Amino acid sequence: MEKDPAFPARRDAIEVIQRELTAFARRARGKAAELHPELSLVASSILDLVIERDGCLAADLAGHFHLDKSTVSRQVAALEQLGYLDREADPTNRRNHVLRATPEGRRVAREAARSRTEAFTLRFLDWEDEDVARLAEYLVRYNAADE
Repeated sequence: MEKDPAFPARRDAIEVIQRELTAFARRARGKAAELHPELSLVASSILDLVIERDGCLAADLAGHFHLDKSTVSRQVAALEQLGYLDREADPTNRRNHVLRATPEGRRVAREAARSRTEAFTLRFLDWEDEDVARLAEYLVRYNAADE
């Protein structure tokens, strides 16, 4: 059954969600800069996905993050300059390059992940386990709607 978007409580709730997710994104960008001043949130996210996938193409990153290819290109270049990413020829198409994390890139990503985990753990100290699980479930559901 479809919900009536004209229903004021639903509209108000959607406005609150939008405002809170925007605030969350702003804090996340600030926290990323705190964790590693040389890495933007976008660059950090790119590095994390390259590690998670054990290598990928720049076009895959642009598609996954809904970013312009030029934005990905700049972020990848910065990660390469820092020594966190390498390129290797794609064996299936020599015109493409597979991006892979270097050992230093993996180390930096592990440190950042550890710091993020500590920060989130502290944020949720006074939450019940069920509430944390419910939020996790809702976020997975929300993000799955975008794929």
